[in-house]
Amino acid sequence: MANLDILGIHWAGLDRLILFPIFVVFVLLCIKNYVRIKKSSGLLVHESNRKTLFKFFSMRKQLLKTVFLSIALIAVFLALLQPQWTKREQSVAQEGRDLFIVLDISRSMLAQDMKPSRLEFAKLKIRNLLSRMSFDRIGLILFSGTAFVQCPLTADHPAFLMFLDHVDVEAISSGTTALDKALTKTMEVFGNSVGRKNKLVLLITDGEDFSLNLDAVKQRAIHDNIRLFTLGVGTPEGAPIPKIGSTGYETDASGTIALTQLNEKLLQDISSKINGSYIRATYGDADIDRMAKIIKSFEKEKFADKKLSVYEDQYPWLLGAAWVMLILEWIL
Repeated sequence: MANLDILGIHWAGLDRLILFPIFVVFVLLCIKNYVRIKKSSGLLVHESNRKTLFKFFSMRKQLLKTVFLSIALIAVFLALLQPQWTKREQSVAQEGRDLFIVLDISRSMLAQDMKPSRLEFAKLKIRNLLSRMSFDRIGLILFSGTAFVQCPLTADHPAFLMFLDHVDVEAISSGTTALDKALTKTMEVFGNSVGRKNKLVLLITDGEDFSLNLDAVKQRAIHDNIRLFTLGVGTPEGAPIPKIGSTGYETDASGTIALTQLNEKLLQDISSKINGSYIRATYGDADIDRMAKIIKSFEKEKFADKKLSVYEDQYPWLLGAAWVMLILEWIL
């Protein structure tokens, strides 16, 4: 618990309550010192003769000094808890890049040549990429035979990861893969982003494709200034496709187990033509480091200013009160 509202005051530094015992000890020492002085003066001289023998000594002054010092310690402790009140509106300028991640969720992504599966491996890569792009807006499009927006562009990365976590085998509705559908959906979404200089797209797939209109879609993507980067997931040797809901693997018309292979040639071709580049996914972080570096090379653009309601810090008043108490204690 780092902050809390108590009696209309917002305390932003409640994690510093751990220091409370230290201040209690200091206040108790002040009180103990006052009691010691009072007891010692009583042993040295009777109270009726105290003013005569100790002309400038006064237990009332000692009491006031103890009170002032204790108040100063309490004020410093409360200041450390960072009291705040009086809200004000603040505009925060937002800058970053817009990146749509287009993730293949066709059945071939269940192949296990990348552990635990191509799909789960791809989701891990996306998580790693987000950790390197803290101020950018990220969106998620899923596709197989069709494409749909799973998460719109957002700078709220925890919310994006919630959408990503819900991507699993249950979301896979088609055994085919249509890259033209994925690119078309991406261009539709970017069509609503008027004035964006850089339209960055990261396509994560194994490269299997049954598109009917890919060439025409590529030409449109080039015209719309889409920059397509592809991350190939899988191996050229390939792997069988597990059946959904049962044991065994998918077979072709002849009954032979069907293998799905990483189609690097297609991914290299499509990314080079649409102003991008291709990277093969690996078990290390070199692929994501390289992808993040490429994306960060593009100029940041300004998003709409974000309005925030913020509390104003009021702890200087407490520090001022503590300073006054210390001066009074010193004067006495």
